Amino acid sequence: MTATGRLAGKVAVVTGGARGIGEATARRFAAEGARVVVADRRHELGDAVVASINADAGAEVALSAPTDVTTDDAWGTLVDTTVDRFGPIDVLCNIAGIIRVVPLLETDLDLFRTVLETNLVSAFLGIRHVAPVMIEHGGGSIVNVSSPQGIEGREGMSAYTASKFGVRGLTRTAAIELGPLGIRVNCLVPGPIRTAMTHRKGWTDADYDAAYGGYPLGRRGEPEEVAAVAVFLASDESSYCTGADYAADGGVLAGKPRAT
Repeated sequence: MTATGRLAGKVAVVTGGARGIGEATARRFAAEGARVVVADRRHELGDAVVASINADAGAEVALSAPTDVTTDDAWGTLVDTTVDRFGPIDVLCNIAGIIRVVPLLETDLDLFRTVLETNLVSAFLGIRHVAPVMIEHGGGSIVNVSSPQGIEGREGMSAYTASKFGVRGLTRTAAIELGPLGIRVNCLVPGPIRTAMTHRKGWTDADYDAAYGGYPLGRRGEPEEVAAVAVFLASDESSYCTGADYAADGGVLAGKPRAT
């Protein structure tokens, strides 16, 4: 995709930016003119992504910030580091997330809490810490990431579906409360995307084709296809968009799959 400077002059924080959708989003944001902070607990991967982005740009436009997004103190440090290095934050993308596939009655409390803290509590903390900076600066855009499993249930994903339904509720309430203060809050809903997080051990390409071939586009998506929607939501082009879901799911939520 050709970059057009749609985020020129903006400062963006991308959690989960060391790989997958987060990495693709951080790269695309930088290519569109933003200065980007890659926040991820996988600091070695984050460092490598940032080094690559800066090499491509020929300048320091990205910063790696090792961050545990489930902790309040880490968010305070992340925001302070970002403002000190790049200035006020214009865009926050809460992309960090995990999936655990375990039957409900086999899901223990620690696992349930871990998934909710990573997927939902982290977004809450991000909004709490970043919104005051945005308000003082005149506004901004927050993009939270849900899932088709935040709209419909899925066997074996009680913790994940609960967290992703929660993200959508948090997004709507935040949009209502923060809209008058100049902050737009939207929800990005990726479908089955080809990432390390969605890889299923032992599956072949034929297995993936069988699982997704009946949906409208008949394939898994690429992280860059989701990043393109994130650019729209982060940019001024979406200036009248808030409190809504934006699906990049290949039609998964359109209805029941075709017979294959």
